[in-house]
Amino acid sequence: MIDVEALKSYAYDTIGAIHEVHKELGPGLNEKIYQEGFQLELSERNIPFRKELTFHPYYHGKEMEATYRLDFLVKDDIVVELKSVETLISEHKAQLFNYMRLTKASVGILVNFYPKFAEIERYFFDSEDNEIYGSDGFPVRKYY
Repeated sequence: MIDVEALKSYAYDTIGAIHEVHKELGPGLNEKIYQEGFQLELSERNIPFRKELTFHPYYHGKEMEATYRLDFLVKDDIVVELKSVETLISEHKAQLFNYMRLTKASVGILVNFYPKFAEIERYFFDSEDNEIYGSDGFPVRKYY
């Protein structure tokens, strides 16, 4: 079983960077603006990241030609998906969960910068039981 509290602490500085970007830029801008702001904020805080990381899924141990591209991979195992939409929907969560499972990332953060107060959802992946957990420590099953 994963330690959700330890993973929350591990992602704390990344969440802080997200809040700073929303505080500086405000609500309702284009997603690309927030991506660039987040990239600059991570760099200023010396938090390691890769932007728009492209990867190939595997099938039976073989790399497939198909590719996925996630917005950010922070500290090599925190997937951050940025949105600027009126409402987050189940497909946004499913996208994040699939990226977490395929990359075996321990933390996933889904952010919506559009509203007045940024919406930030944290999820945690246990690769041993192939299960995604919410911040409350309970499995999240309905989105994947």
